[in-house]
Amino acid sequence: MKLVKTDVAIIGAGTAGMVAYSSASKRTESVILIEGGPYGTTCARVGCMPSKLLVAAAEAAHAVKEAPGFGVFPGGEARIDGRKVMERVKSERDRFVGFVLDSIERMPPERRLMGHARFLDDNTLDVGGHTRVEAKSVVIATGSSPSILPMFGGLGDRLIVNDDVFEWDDLPSSVVIFGAGVIGLELGQALHRLGVRTAILSKNGLVGPISHPEIKKYAAETFAEEFYMDTDAEVLDIIRKESGVEVRYVGLDGGERAEEFEYLLAATGRTPNVKDLGLENTSLELDEKGVPVFDRYTMRCGESPVFMAGDADNEAPVLHEAADEGRIAGENAALYPEVKAGRRKTPLNIVFTDPEIAIVGPGYNELKNTDGLCFVTGSVSFENQGRSRVMRKNKGILHVYAEYGTGIFLGAEMFGLRAEHIGHLLAWAAEKRMTVPEMLAMPYYHPVIEEAVRTALSSANEKLHKGRALSPESVECGPGI
Repeated sequence: MKLVKTDVAIIGAGTAGMVAYSSASKRTESVILIEGGPYGTTCARVGCMPSKLLVAAAEAAHAVKEAPGFGVFPGGEARIDGRKVMERVKSERDRFVGFVLDSIERMPPERRLMGHARFLDDNTLDVGGHTRVEAKSVVIATGSSPSILPMFGGLGDRLIVNDDVFEWDDLPSSVVIFGAGVIGLELGQALHRLGVRTAILSKNGLVGPISHPEIKKYAAETFAEEFYMDTDAEVLDIIRKESGVEVRYVGLDGGERAEEFEYLLAATGRTPNVKDLGLENTSLELDEKGVPVFDRYTMRCGESPVFMAGDADNEAPVLHEAADEGRIAGENAALYPEVKAGRRKTPLNIVFTDPEIAIVGPGYNELKNTDGLCFVTGSVSFENQGRSRVMRKNKGILHVYAEYGTGIFLGAEMFGLRAEHIGHLLAWAAEKRMTVPEMLAMPYYHPVIEEAVRTALSSANEKLHKGRALSPESVECGPGI
């Protein structure tokens, strides 16, 4: 068995692992990146990018369907070519993956090691049975995998996860999706708009990352107007059939239904890839899910030389958070035993549905359960918002949260048009710890969606006793502003 000694060993070559490698390499040349599977990040292969390619195709199809509402009638019969849709999805996906592979190839060969890594102790790894790595510090950046519930057993090739969707050569006739989280919502709506008969069944009222009950209810009802979705579904049975999967469940009308689908897509969460790392051979404290306990500001596991980063830590499974964690973990692993706290950015979560969803900051439930915090909520509906009505996309609600007394903007929850852009503006405001009056003093053009932000902030401002709210009868293009 080959022996390799290094300052830093990084397990996993996804986004977090690659950023950790780059960060550690700025402080030491003795860094090894270990990967047990194919190179290419979750984002590029089966996550952010291929899903947005499918969403983009769905938006194009939906625009054609909605055109008559503007008095525009596309000529001829609209047709969706599933093979062409998936051809573009896979072609562009492969292009994105290619960029990642190019960056891997630029790393010195002696710093890359292929094989599954297992801990022998805190500082020693067995890699694929062919190499023993002795490291002063280790970064776990092994990512996560789709979670498969026991109830899906026996479905064989009719059970799929989001990874499988992007290997299709053609669109199926029907799919039932279990789970109304980010993946379930994005893929479910996209497939529906591309002509796939789609149903989403979920539990506990889940609608993506939304926590405010009013917005959650509104969003669930809006989606249900477009395709079948039950966020508190009672599933009676799941049966493998010759040509698909039969699902028996209690319908929204209270009656029992039996419906057959070509595939069942499990979108019931993701599980950190830590099970087979040999963590039992380390000194690490594990939580109830078997994930090492770590400090989110240093990414260090207890007093050990081991650090966590990315989806493997089961905290914030989004790319920019994985990159931040990789940067902090890589730097501290290189500096070990000296460790310093890294700066974490304002939380930002976006769901690319239509309408979109954006959560800025901690979210309503977390704020509500924060001891000693008194906050107000400002709100606005998009149903009568000028630019939204012009575009016939006037569905949505925005809530903004501000600390009572100081007026500091804490965060927001939004279900509405262009939430991806408004979410960024609000995240920047939260990052700068702006107050609501300061945000109201910023320029607002007309007519833009951002005018709704001003209305919501004005609503919060009145509750903060720092100014009056806009009248419900105010007109954006008149003195009401």
